[in-house]
Amino acid sequence: MPSDEVTSQPALSSLHLYPVKALAGSAPASAVVEPWGLAGDRRWMLADREGKAVTQRQYAALAAASAALLPDGGVRVSAPGRDPLTVAVPDPSAGTVAVDVFGTKVDAVPAAPDADAWFSAYLGADVRLVHMDDPARRRPVDPAYAREGETVSFADGFPLLVTTTASLDALNALIAAGDHADEGPLPMERFRPSVVVDGTEAWEEDRWARIAIGDVSFRVAKPCGRCVVTTTDQRTGVRGKEPLRTLSRHRRLGSKVIFGQNLVPETTGTLRVGDPFRVLATRDDV
Repeated sequence: MPSDEVTSQPALSSLHLYPVKALAGSAPASAVVEPWGLAGDRRWMLADREGKAVTQRQYAALAAASAALLPDGGVRVSAPGRDPLTVAVPDPSAGTVAVDVFGTKVDAVPAAPDADAWFSAYLGADVRLVHMDDPARRRPVDPAYAREGETVSFADGFPLLVTTTASLDALNALIAAGDHADEGPLPMERFRPSVVVDGTEAWEEDRWARIAIGDVSFRVAKPCGRCVVTTTDQRTGVRGKEPLRTLSRHRRLGSKVIFGQNLVPETTGTLRVGDPFRVLATRDDV
C-alpha cells in the first residue's frame, strides 16, 4: 500500500553507483559527490561503430552484466557466460574518439581492444568501450536547465537522479490495481537512481526546487522522463509492460511519463546512507 506516514526525519536510504553506463553497479554505504555526479559513476560507456551510445534500450542483456569500480578508476566487468575482465583506465594521450550521447557529441578515450571484444561477444554486436577522462570539460548539462560551466558524465542528461520509497510504494499500489498486477511490485532498481530518500510523502518530489542530503546541496533540475529500460528486469533482462503502462495513465508530463527528479550538485562532499534529507526550497518559493 502507499506510504502515507512521514517519518520525523527523512533520510538517505540508499546510494547507487553505475561505473559503466547501462550495466548493473553497486550500492555503497557512502559516495563522494563531484560537480558532475557521484565519483566513478558512468565514466565508462558502450558505443556502436558509428559512435552512438549503446544502452539497455537496444540490448536488454546489458541488465545482467555488471561493473565493479576499481580504486584506480578501472572496472572489472562480468556477465553470464563470460569470464570476468579487468579493464584499465586508458591513456588519453593515445587519442580520443567522438561518441554521440543522445545527440550530444563527446570526446572519449577508447578502452583496450580486449574490452571491445569482450562486450561484442556478449552482445553479439560490434561495440566498443570508451572512457570519459575529464568530466569537467567533456560534456555540458542540457543548456535548457544548466548554469554556466555545469557538466555531466555519461549519465543520460544530469549528474544525479533522486527517487523516493514513498513514490515507489504509491506506484506499486497503482500497478496492483491495474491490468498487469502480476508484474508488480517493482523494485527500485528498475529506475536506476543515484540516491533514494525515505520518509517523504508520495510524489512530494514534484514540488522540490532545492534539496540537501547531509552537507551536500542540490538543485532539482527537472522531472525524469522514463523509457523502456524501466520495463526491464534488472537481473534477467526480460521486459514487461510495467511501469510505463501505469505511469502513462497517472504520471504524464507532456509527452513524457515521469518518475524521479534530476539533480545538479550545488556543493560537493560525501554522502552516507542514513544522512538526513532536507527540502531547502520548493517550486513555489522560486
